[in-house]
Amino acid sequence: MLTILGFAMIATFLVLIMTKKMSPIAALVLIPALFCVAVGQGAKLGDYVIDGVGNLAPTAAMLMFAIVYFGVMIDVGLFDPIVRGILRFCKADPMRIVVGTAVLAAIVSLDGDGSTTFMITVSAMYPLYKRLKMSLVVMTGVAATANGVMNTLPWGGPTARAATALKLDASEIFIPMIPALAVGLLAVFLLSYVLGLRERKRLGMLTLDEALVREPEQETVLAGAGGTGGGGQDRLRKGSGGSGTGSADLTQDDDEDGEDEEDFKGLDPNRSTLRPKLYWFNAGLTTALLTAMIMELMPIPVLFLLGAALALTVNFPHMPDQRARIAAHADNVLNVSGMVFAAAVFTGTGMVENMADWVVGAVPDAMGPHMAIVTGLLSLPLTYFMSNDGFYFGVVPVLAEAGAAHGVSPLEIARASLAGQALHMSSPLVPAVYVLVGMAKVEFGDHTRFTVKWAVLTSLVVLGAGILFGTI
Repeated sequence: MLTILGFAMIATFLVLIMTKKMSPIAALVLIPALFCVAVGQGAKLGDYVIDGVGNLAPTAAMLMFAIVYFGVMIDVGLFDPIVRGILRFCKADPMRIVVGTAVLAAIVSLDGDGSTTFMITVSAMYPLYKRLKMSLVVMTGVAATANGVMNTLPWGGPTARAATALKLDASEIFIPMIPALAVGLLAVFLLSYVLGLRERKRLGMLTLDEALVREPEQETVLAGAGGTGGGGQDRLRKGSGGSGTGSADLTQDDDEDGEDEEDFKGLDPNRSTLRPKLYWFNAGLTTALLTAMIMELMPIPVLFLLGAALALTVNFPHMPDQRARIAAHADNVLNVSGMVFAAAVFTGTGMVENMADWVVGAVPDAMGPHMAIVTGLLSLPLTYFMSNDGFYFGVVPVLAEAGAAHGVSPLEIARASLAGQALHMSSPLVPAVYVLVGMAKVEFGDHTRFTVKWAVLTSLVVLGAGILFGTI
């Protein structure tokens, strides 16, 4: 009964957020609470939620201070050289911009933190997407999928969890999977190329040399014949300009979302928050922070708490400036931490675990010799509807035991379990995805509708490549 209600709960949740009938945070709280009452567990709802909040509190703290820390680093210009390099490659070609989004997200994902990846990627690419009227869900979809593949790095989380759960060496899991993961990353780059070509066809081939630089007192209009995907070239003009088909207005007054120039200050080369004299201090602090995180010298929430306090104090020694920086990032902090605690209601009712047990039990005995492939396929839906902790510590050991009875190595099970990470990073239970959609000003439902199909395809490519290379 709980299993059936669990599937009904998830279906209801997805329908409501994808049709925009409820906000994700409201749906995460109210839907599981109503289903919990429906099964007669209303009296225990408080205990479920408190337990869930307690388990997720360190994650919420880590994200809160990570957002402040990396927000400050973006403000002071630490990532501007990387951004300039990507933007020089992108220019104003929609295809290059989408490919550049994938490349930037993959590079920044090397630090193992999804929130960091999304903050830097969106801060760099959002102005280009907005000014050229490109689809923002393309940006969020490509960034999330690229980060999902890179999330399999040993310090990213899933590999370490699989190794811990099955008592294996993380390097024995990860290193043989590198070719398959590389194929998955190439698939993301190919996807970004195809999506970029679609955007280029929709918007036309643009020739704006520098999309981010403009004088505040000028009205500039990017207009031309490119709107229908024809061969016409767009020109940068001053004045009110025409409004031909597909034209992209770059003026402050006519932004389609009613946003002002504040939206584009993330990469303003003359922003007042830049601290060029402290560049090497900030670079050293960030390197030390990431090194300490990888070496696990202290809990990650503590590291980011200390890092955020130090970054604010050194870069903005005056209290009004510190308050201004905290206020500037408060919206993202509140949104993400609220989502984390709301997810505690969703995961705390016990229905998700019942669903996982049912799915594992439904696997026919005849599939025993192919349990690694079964694990890879199950990793897609289960890591989407469960936390990584729940999947790797609750489900993977059961799958490994079932496979061992048929001679399937636990290493194969562990490697196959990584296949679904490209999809996992767009799960409503992943706090970092709310950083992504929040900063990009994209509805979570729109992101889900666009991204899931491409993420599933990428995950299947990883799984297929692992089978082809004989590591799964």
